[in-house]
Amino acid sequence: MTVILLRHGVSTSNTARTLAGRKTGVELTEHGDAQAEAVADRLAGLPIERIVHSPLLRCQRTVAPLAEKLGLEPVFDDRLIEVDYGEWTGRPIAELLNEPLWKVVQRHASGAVFPGGEGLAQVQVRAVAALREHDRALAEQHGHDTLWVACTHGDVIKSVLADALGIHLDGFQRIVVEPASISVIRYTPTAPYVWRLNDTGTDLSALANQQRPVADSGAEKADPAGPVPGGEVGSAGSEDNGNSER
Repeated sequence: MTVILLRHGVSTSNTARTLAGRKTGVELTEHGDAQAEAVADRLAGLPIERIVHSPLLRCQRTVAPLAEKLGLEPVFDDRLIEVDYGEWTGRPIAELLNEPLWKVVQRHASGAVFPGGEGLAQVQVRAVAALREHDRALAEQHGHDTLWVACTHGDVIKSVLADALGIHLDGFQRIVVEPASISVIRYTPTAPYVWRLNDTGTDLSALANQQRPVADSGAEKADPAGPVPGGEVGSAGSEDNGNSER
C-alpha cells in the first residue's frame, strides 16, 4: 500500500506563531485555502481510493477540495489528530522557546511529555498503528496495491516518517514537513520505503504506475527497486525550524 501523507495548509495559528495543538476554531488562512486547491489539482489525477484525515478543522478544510474532485467521502481517524500539547496549547512559540522542555523536544523527543498532554512517543505509536490498519483494510478490500491520502499535522507526520526511515524518534526534528507538503510512504511486507519527503512540487504521475497485486501465487513479493526520483527534501535550520504545528 502507498500512503500520501498530506500536511494541512497554512493556518491562522501558523501565521500568529502560536502552538495550535487541539485548540478548536483554527482555520486555514486565505493562503492555506489556495494551497488546498493546489493540492487537489496535483492529486486529482491519481487513483486514490481513500482520504483519511485528522478530525481538526484545518485538516478537514485541506482535504475538502480533493474529496470533491475525486468524488470521495473523507473519513476521520482520531489517531491522526494533532499532538496533545496540554498546557502549551495556544501559547506563543516565542514564549515556549524559553521553556526547559523545548530543548528536550528538539533533542530527546522520545522522552518529551507535554505538561497535561501526551508524549511524542505515544504520538508515533498511535499514528503508525492507524496507517498500518488502513493499509490492511484497503488491501483486503481491493486485493491490490492501493494509493490513499492521510491528512494530518506536522509533528505527527514527522514521527511517522522517522519510523519509516528507521531512525530514532530523537532525530525526528531533522525532518522538515511544510504546510500543504506531501510525503509518500510505500509499505511492503518486509519494510517501508519513503518515496517523497516534504514535496511541494507538481508532477506526481509516477505514483499512478505502481499498482501491483498484493499476492502472487502465495509467494512474497519483491520489494520495490527504490524511491521515485524528483522529491524535494527541505533542510532544517535552527531549533525553531518552522516545522512544529503553529
